[in-house]
Amino acid sequence: MTQIFAHRGYSASFAENTMGSFVGAGKAGADGLELDVQLTKDGELVVIHDEKVDRTTSGTGFVKDFLYKELRKLNANKKGLKKEPIPALAEVFEWLKTNKLMCNIELKNGLIPYEGMEDKVIQLVQKHGLMDRIIISSFNHYSIVYCYRIAPEIETAPLFIEGIYMPWIYSQSIKAKGIHPKHSAVSDKIIKNTMENGIAVRPYTVNKDEDMLRLFNINCTALITDDPVKALRLRKQFEKRP
Repeated sequence: MTQIFAHRGYSASFAENTMGSFVGAGKAGADGLELDVQLTKDGELVVIHDEKVDRTTSGTGFVKDFLYKELRKLNANKKGLKKEPIPALAEVFEWLKTNKLMCNIELKNGLIPYEGMEDKVIQLVQKHGLMDRIIISSFNHYSIVYCYRIAPEIETAPLFIEGIYMPWIYSQSIKAKGIHPKHSAVSDKIIKNTMENGIAVRPYTVNKDEDMLRLFNINCTALITDDPVKALRLRKQFEKRP
């Protein structure tokens, strides 16, 4: 059965990467979450996608230039009625301990090389005992190789925008147990071959019915979507088919 991961939480209906969005995804019945992590000026792990706060919050500027307490004053729910802060990763982990959700952490260190971010994430995962429920992914593959080296018990998965040749061979070479490709960059054949070689495949960001059905049809490991409710509904219909 294809697992449903909620992209930045249930971001189709809630402000992305907020506790409201994560709780919403959990209540909807998602199998897991996908979220993005960066570091504040004083070294706190916070959950936000863009390097700048401008698009998703009431503030302006780079995440790396804010102290944690300054960042917490911003409203991450611009369109909604209820004010929501940018979550600390520790806060999300505390909540994860109350449920069974998987969690894919994307390290946002492609543009800004956050010093020591990998170590901090791994220490926090270990502190909360979530090693078997976390997948660490990044477009910065050096970063996930480093994560594997310091914590081989935590699953890693490289992110791709373009298709790569025989991704299972590449994954095995960097000791990753999964790949997170852009859904349009992988054919059914590549997905099947990758899974047959023991590597999980979780394409992103899958929002259209036909794209979801394509992945259900080949029993893809998981899909990452903004709308877990739609994905769960389609999965249910798909499973009932004769």
